[in-house]
Amino acid sequence: MSWDRIAELLELAEAEAVWGYENAAPPSAVKLLGLASKRLGGGVVLAARNDVTNYWSKALGFGFESPVTADLVAEITGFYREQGAPFATLQFAPSVLPPDWDAIREKEGLTEGGTWMKVARLAGLVQSPETELRIAEVGAADAEQWASVLVRGFGMPEEGIAEMAAGVVGRPGWTAYGAWDGDELVAAASLLITGQVAEFPGASTLPGHRGRGAQSALLAVRARQAAAVGAKWLSAETGKPEVEGANASLNNMLRTGFEIRYERQNWIWRP
Repeated sequence: MSWDRIAELLELAEAEAVWGYENAAPPSAVKLLGLASKRLGGGVVLAARNDVTNYWSKALGFGFESPVTADLVAEITGFYREQGAPFATLQFAPSVLPPDWDAIREKEGLTEGGTWMKVARLAGLVQSPETELRIAEVGAADAEQWASVLVRGFGMPEEGIAEMAAGVVGRPGWTAYGAWDGDELVAAASLLITGQVAEFPGASTLPGHRGRGAQSALLAVRARQAAAVGAKWLSAETGKPEVEGANASLNNMLRTGFEIRYERQNWIWRP
């Protein structure tokens, strides 16, 4: 399989995951966060007008169904203007950026943000690490608690965002997992199966329970499920650390057999 085809699979799986989170939100969260979304040019454009984290307004998945052009980027930024978004992140795989990208981004006022690492591996057996925590699938009854842990583990405010995240529990293609210390849920993770790809779209552990093997175990259980349902690729993303080895999430994934496929520059838009 060509490098570009792999990038397409990984990028579109991530796009579907973000789309799934934001479009699973109940009306109360939609109103509170100011959510709006549209599909455009093979990708997705998502706005969260009132998101104080500046994380949930993002556009991604472009350059595969049709090329990235000045008109496409103008349509993306136009959507954010229409929605009154104060901030948005545009994400493009490096292979789809056109030769005139510098001119396009300058015209639209896009500036460099952080760099993300796109990691992936072929599906297959993953050894389960030892942990004293109980790892299990999360059902609808625990969806709110699971979402609370997921959001707090990332340091995000719960209001609106946890309501939104809880909406994916039980949706087709999605599986939520948790790690329990006795009766306390202390870590959360999600899995989305979309086509050939098993996307790992979020996992976190509460601060007081880190370093106990929760995330390694949650990686393993999701990898096993992906293999069981016939997924070909496991895909995830995380921020590039300023100091090599300083990103615990990346370290866990590399130990689980993921490989860095490419680095992806974030492009920041402000009105």
